[in-house]
Amino acid sequence: MKQPKKPSSDQSRRDFIKNAAIASSFMIVPRNVLGGVGFISPSDQLNLAAIGAGGKGASDIRNASVKGRERVVALCDVDFSGSAKASVEAFPKAKLYADYREMLDKETDIDAVTISTPDHVHGPAAKYAMDRGKHVYVQKPMTHNIKEARMLTELARSQKVVTQMGNQGGSNDLLNMVQKWIDDDKIGKIHKVEVWTNRPVWPQGGAFPSPKPSAKPEALDWDLWLGPSPEIPYTPGLHPFSWRGWWNYGTGALGDVGCHLIDIPFRTLGLHYPKDAECSVGSVYSGMWTPDYHPDGCPASSFITLHFDETAKSKSPIEMTWMDGGIKPAHPDIIPADQEIGGGANGVLIIGEKGIISTNINDSSPLMPKLYLNDGTTEFGPETEPNIEPEYGHQRKWVDACKAGFGSQEHKGLTSSFDYAGPMTETVLMGNLAIRSYLLRRENSKGQPEFYGRKKLLWDGDNLRITNLEDANQFVGRTYREGFGM
Repeated sequence: MKQPKKPSSDQSRRDFIKNAAIASSFMIVPRNVLGGVGFISPSDQLNLAAIGAGGKGASDIRNASVKGRERVVALCDVDFSGSAKASVEAFPKAKLYADYREMLDKETDIDAVTISTPDHVHGPAAKYAMDRGKHVYVQKPMTHNIKEARMLTELARSQKVVTQMGNQGGSNDLLNMVQKWIDDDKIGKIHKVEVWTNRPVWPQGGAFPSPKPSAKPEALDWDLWLGPSPEIPYTPGLHPFSWRGWWNYGTGALGDVGCHLIDIPFRTLGLHYPKDAECSVGSVYSGMWTPDYHPDGCPASSFITLHFDETAKSKSPIEMTWMDGGIKPAHPDIIPADQEIGGGANGVLIIGEKGIISTNINDSSPLMPKLYLNDGTTEFGPETEPNIEPEYGHQRKWVDACKAGFGSQEHKGLTSSFDYAGPMTETVLMGNLAIRSYLLRRENSKGQPEFYGRKKLLWDGDNLRITNLEDANQFVGRTYREGFGM
């Protein structure tokens, strides 16, 4: 059988990969004809690159390579002396870069990139890649703020690139069990959802750490780590993990696990943008009650309430509460007192008129979903998870969709393409908008400060605006350091 002619350009090679994937559904060619058992023609491989090659980035690019089925041609990281060394060892032929802009400008044959950086770089890096026609896999949360999420959602459509957010629990087959219980009206009309987490599990709620330029690790490119955030001297404790608790870089507990946990009700109930957001945070008393955290960082604990219009699946308006910092909801009467709700430290309760669904499956937990009905009936998931593929095949499915092309069945079958992940991320980050607005202060009639963000914020999701507190809209987006904008 005559082999297809090798493409003569980078774009034609990408078109060839897509067309070959389509043709493969009609014509099967034995691997021994192509070059031996297990042989994969270079023209069949996707050229992958990683932006953020350490930590979660190491497993993202490894899973995207599908045990060597795809070719990793470049790795980008601001510090290859730490956990990124694992990716260098796994892909010794990959070219190394510190600046993703340089990598994407030089390595024009890259087809797709995984982005696994701190949250503040997600949006700018994804936009830079998509502007150049690259497919992107972006770790959760999809972006640092609501405006960026909307921008990337629209850009993915206009650029016709295949996208996926890294909330891998969305590909867990057990989510179908929760969906079926809801679709079958097992718990009846649903009116309330409770979500909670034990995060933060990093320093959070205190004063910003002091800079110490002399302590900067030699291999770390601090300027590139800061990226779009304001320039400051090297500050120990931010890289590689504790950045999560500071607004210039992270998105707190919500950004860490909110896209796992809130995904469950958002997806299964078919929710859209919330109508409002209301927040309270832990306080201390020193002559007057004041929030026990600093405005440049996330609080040690918070309680957030969001309201949603009814949907075809919920059949009634939904109230969702989010609790972090170890705060948990009360134990429902219909769940035996000696049985944990959710996953204990993290979990979700979907509460209907006839019963409750208790789960935690999107937090990389082996705990199965559980159904409790008011009449005493229970139904639990299987003893073991049905999909043993790494992270439920979340990265592999994205790679397959990249090869099949934008608009393909593989693309439409992705569980967290930006068409879904964008609105869901916006919902998660509404909680952070409420938290940050909570500390907005003004003087009252007695000349005393009052926290006028301590109110229900009304949200116009279509137009990305708080309609009853103008100052809160400063947190919908952010400003960018020159050279790192969107």
